Amino acid sequence: MEMTRRFFIKLIGAGSAWIILPQTAQSGQNPRRPNIVFFLIDDQRNDTLGCAGHPILKTPVIDSLAADGVRFRNAFVTTSICAASRASILTGLVERTHGFTFGTPPINAEHAAASYPVLMRKTGYRTGFIGKYGVNASGMKSEMFDYFKPIGRNPYLKKQPDGTLRHESELAGDSAIEFLSANPAEQPFCLSISFNAVHAEDGDKKNHFPWPKAVDGMYDDIDIPAPRLSDPAIFQSQPDFLKESLNRQRYFWRWDTPEKYQKNIRAYFRMLSGVDRVIGRVRRALKKHKLADNTIIIYTGDNGYYMGDRGFAGKWSHYEQSLRVPLIIYDPRLPEKNRGRVLDEMALNIDLPATMLELAGLDTPGHYQGRSLVPLVRAKTVSDWRNDFFCEHLMNNKALPKWEGIRAQRYVYARYFEQEPVYEFLHDLQTDPDQLNNFASHPKYADVLAKMRKRCDKLRDQYAKAK
Repeated sequence: MEMTRRFFIKLIGAGSAWIILPQTAQSGQNPRRPNIVFFLIDDQRNDTLGCAGHPILKTPVIDSLAADGVRFRNAFVTTSICAASRASILTGLVERTHGFTFGTPPINAEHAAASYPVLMRKTGYRTGFIGKYGVNASGMKSEMFDYFKPIGRNPYLKKQPDGTLRHESELAGDSAIEFLSANPAEQPFCLSISFNAVHAEDGDKKNHFPWPKAVDGMYDDIDIPAPRLSDPAIFQSQPDFLKESLNRQRYFWRWDTPEKYQKNIRAYFRMLSGVDRVIGRVRRALKKHKLADNTIIIYTGDNGYYMGDRGFAGKWSHYEQSLRVPLIIYDPRLPEKNRGRVLDEMALNIDLPATMLELAGLDTPGHYQGRSLVPLVRAKTVSDWRNDFFCEHLMNNKALPKWEGIRAQRYVYARYFEQEPVYEFLHDLQTDPDQLNNFASHPKYADVLAKMRKRCDKLRDQYAKAK
């Protein structure tokens, strides 16, 4: 790792993680390092926010973060499922390298020891985690977090000692306020608030999206339009292995009739608005404790969500609705001229740990596969920013076909490699932004297909060797 004037790097034993310590910490100075609050929401795609142009959803608090911060229009996950995506956010590595998803061994100790909360905690940050953890990191929770408050769903509405019901999102807000209230003066902190919302309650086929009481009645007076890509011909164009996948099975749970769609999409929107209210509570607590002016807020999702588009539910596959997520970074220290920008650069979930480390004044471990977004947030020109990324889904589940691919600026390539024969997709986002056509067998695209295959092979093999 490159040495700089501001940092020195200390190795703490054979096989140990690199620990990066600011020189100022060694010289007795007390710089005012920023706090970070990281909001991670479950099952939310990029266009489901008011600030992203949604005509119905009401998310005024998140919209205000975008208005005073930076929103990434092209933010993606490298694997569209919560377990693998959250492991990528912790480690800065794609699934092919960290190897974690449902049904696998834990994230290995070496990768866990180099996770952003461990590195930040070792340099004086007070670290906290609230909500849905969703990973297994070799028993490293005590090394990662000073404050650990897991909150699950099943059920979302939890009975309190006085007999009332309180929503998981609201309980996460309560714990966040508790963390902020107890934070020692002058100690920087990094608090992760990971909502279970807006994930469906899969075990309840009648009430898939329980919402907090505070948003009762929202959207009841609105007839919400059908999904834009709901034409049955779009579903019929899919190969059989996708028609029979979990994407289709869960479609019948939630979206397959107009009545069911209206009921469930309103409930889903209420849950989103409920999360927005909780984020407002946390922002007010930051202001109350005089922390707001030095606290950076990051908001993103762990994967996209079909919401009935293409005749699908869930995520898991290669289409844009599955891979794209919201991403907003609000830094109150940004000059006025750099606020309210919407960026087109590709941002990934694996960029988030490098981003948080740089915000904290720390170098990025050399094995991280993402890049810090800080230069982009600060309106610096980055001439060598990525033009594509590797994406995949490797979970062992007969109803979830495995795939690997490349999402580039114009083309999307996906290879469902366990099908017989291997099934390939090639989409041209310039001529077909909705990915309604598969050009993999079109002679006009033969050269593009060959280049995308080669790029996929190269990155797949590179990331596999980095395990």
